[in-house]
Amino acid sequence: MIISPMFIIKSTPTKASTDEDNNLLSVDEDNKLISIKGNDKIKVYITKEERIEEISLEEYVKSVVSGEMLVSFSEEALKAQAVAARTYIISKRSKPCDIANGADVCDTTHCQVYISKSERLEKWGDKGEEYWNKISKAVEETKDKVLTYNNELVLYPQYFSTSSGMTENAVDVFSNDVPYLVSTESKGEEIAPKYESEFSFNINEFVSKINNKYPEAQLTADNLSGNIEIISRSDAGGIKEIRFGNTRIKGADFRLAFGLSSTNFEYSIDSENIVFKCKGYGHGVGMSQWGANVMANNGSNYEEILKHYYKGTELKAIEFKE
Repeated sequence: MIISPMFIIKSTPTKASTDEDNNLLSVDEDNKLISIKGNDKIKVYITKEERIEEISLEEYVKSVVSGEMLVSFSEEALKAQAVAARTYIISKRSKPCDIANGADVCDTTHCQVYISKSERLEKWGDKGEEYWNKISKAVEETKDKVLTYNNELVLYPQYFSTSSGMTENAVDVFSNDVPYLVSTESKGEEIAPKYESEFSFNINEFVSKINNKYPEAQLTADNLSGNIEIISRSDAGGIKEIRFGNTRIKGADFRLAFGLSSTNFEYSIDSENIVFKCKGYGHGVGMSQWGANVMANNGSNYEEILKHYYKGTELKAIEFKE
């Protein structure tokens, strides 16, 4: 799952270059290919080992798909995930991860979860080769395909686990308006294990944490119930802004601070605890992975899935030029 607390995008992209100084990307005259300067090697920062690993693009995508999506999902959902993952890593060729120590990306959810083939096979056990072959087939059948918008590489192919029935507008979560990241219906996700979740906090501990993080809130256990106000919700039902005492907090910031599954929540207070009941899992922007699988199981192919979640986008192939 890609975590992007803030991003910036040109409001009216008109060309394929994502870096005007280096011109790393360009579209050919027939608008069929995106040419990329350099080779197909990806540099990944392995966080726990503090080293950089180099791997080919398609092998990197296979590892990411194995780390980001359940292998039990439909092949068309896996293909959609492969395109999103490939689009993301290509975008990092011009805007590398800022915590990757010189690599293109890190191996955590800050970018995309990368797990080496050997490590993944070990975790899968006896089914390892069968599962890897399933993912490899999905990746190979989308080879070189990336998402574009107005003939420009999609820079923010956001995805997440589970929606509440609607995905979120990027502007409501990340404060930036991205034309292809808009709220859309995502049916059938009630079957997901994290569609609903509940988080309970002791009132005294909750008040203490709020006051430590937001001193102006000035909450107490006694005044808590009268000092919470949901100020606004998004089209998808996620909380955009919530007030605690004298402090207004963005819903996305509050969710991360308290480890909630999503910003789409209701709360209740009893004598000892404050309880948050959430719908969905993740930031809610872009492609819902469980929603993609529901679409696939209902007959949609990967291109239809991608166009549903990334509005106005088109698939193009990439080529590398030294």
